Amino acid sequence: MDLFENLISSGRIVDFMVAVLAFEIVAVTWYRRARGGGIAFRPLILNIGAGGSLMLALKASLIDAGTTWIAACLLMSLVFHVADQANRWE
Repeated sequence: MDLFENLISSGRIVDFMVAVLAFEIVAVTWYRRARGGGIAFRPLILNIGAGGSLMLALKASLIDAGTTWIAACLLMSLVFHVADQANRWE
């Protein structure tokens, strides 16, 4: 259990989660190019950008980076979210 607690308290768990997101971007983009289907690149980046920014805010909080960094990450998430919603608007 110490390993898991250390991963969380150090913020390293977020690094792992961001690496998974990067792999997801590569895999989905490769699948779309190879098969011609799947999620388009822009919606993928906007959606993952919003979630990834929230993850970075979590990491900033876990490592006591300060309110400025947390606020910046949350603002970045808001920008990605609004752009994602604008992209989906019919």
